[in-house]
Amino acid sequence: MIKSEFITLGQALKEAAVIDSGGQAKWFLAEVPVWVNGEEENRRGRKLYPGDKIKMEESGTILIARDDG
Repeated sequence: MIKSEFITLGQALKEAAVIDSGGQAKWFLAEVPVWVNGEEENRRGRKLYPGDKIKMEESGTILIARDDG
Protein backbone atom coordinates (compact mmCIF):
# COMPACT_ATOMS: atom_id res chain seq x y z
CA MET A 1 0.00 0.00 0.00
CA ILE A 2 1.15 3.50 -0.73
CA LYS A 3 0.76 6.58 1.44
CA SER A 4 1.67 9.12 -1.25
CA GLU A 5 0.20 9.89 -4.67
CA PHE A 6 2.36 7.28 -6.39
CA ILE A 7 5.12 4.70 -5.85
CA THR A 8 7.83 3.72 -8.31
CA LEU A 9 8.05 0.23 -9.76
CA GLY A 10 11.36 -0.37 -7.96
CA GLN A 11 9.85 0.68 -4.62
CA ALA A 12 6.79 -1.51 -5.20
CA LEU A 13 8.96 -4.56 -5.92
CA LYS A 14 10.89 -3.92 -2.70
CA GLU A 15 7.73 -3.38 -0.62
CA ALA A 16 6.28 -6.65 -1.96
CA ALA A 17 9.53 -8.46 -1.02
CA VAL A 18 10.18 -9.46 -4.64
CA ILE A 19 13.65 -7.87 -4.32
CA ASP A 20 15.70 -7.16 -1.19
CA SER A 21 16.82 -3.63 -2.05
CA GLY A 22 16.05 -0.85 -4.47
CA GLY A 23 19.47 -1.38 -6.05
CA GLN A 24 18.37 -4.80 -7.29
CA ALA A 25 15.47 -3.35 -9.30
CA LYS A 26 17.51 -2.54 -12.41
CA TRP A 27 18.98 -6.05 -12.56
CA PHE A 28 15.62 -7.71 -11.78
CA LEU A 29 13.79 -5.77 -14.51
CA ALA A 30 16.53 -6.64 -17.03
CA GLU A 31 16.26 -10.37 -16.24
CA VAL A 32 12.58 -10.96 -15.43
CA PRO A 33 9.68 -9.95 -17.71
CA VAL A 34 7.37 -7.56 -15.82
CA TRP A 35 4.06 -6.16 -17.08
CA VAL A 36 2.31 -3.08 -15.71
CA ASN A 37 -1.34 -2.88 -16.69
CA GLY A 38 -0.73 -5.36 -19.51
CA GLU A 39 2.31 -3.59 -21.02
CA GLU A 40 5.85 -4.88 -20.60
CA GLU A 41 7.86 -2.51 -18.43
CA ASN A 42 11.57 -2.33 -17.55
CA ARG A 43 11.87 1.16 -16.02
CA ARG A 44 12.38 1.00 -12.25
CA GLY A 45 11.23 4.62 -11.97
CA ARG A 46 7.84 3.98 -13.61
CA LYS A 47 5.23 5.72 -11.46
CA LEU A 48 2.45 3.47 -10.21
CA TYR A 49 -0.88 4.69 -8.89
CA PRO A 50 -3.67 2.98 -6.93
CA GLY A 51 -5.37 0.46 -9.19
CA ASP A 52 -2.25 -0.33 -11.23
CA LYS A 53 -1.40 -4.01 -11.60
CA ILE A 54 2.11 -5.50 -11.79
CA LYS A 55 2.36 -9.03 -13.19
CA MET A 56 5.43 -11.30 -13.14
CA GLU A 57 5.50 -14.89 -14.37
CA GLU A 58 7.41 -16.30 -11.39
CA SER A 59 6.29 -13.96 -8.62
CA GLY A 60 2.59 -13.48 -9.34
CA THR A 61 0.57 -10.27 -9.39
CA ILE A 62 0.76 -7.13 -7.25
CA LEU A 63 -2.14 -4.68 -7.09
CA ILE A 64 -1.24 -1.14 -6.00
CA ALA A 65 -3.57 0.17 -3.30
CA ARG A 66 -3.70 3.38 -1.28
CA ASP A 67 -3.10 3.30 2.48
CA ASP A 68 -5.73 5.70 3.79
CA GLY A 69 -5.00 4.77 7.40
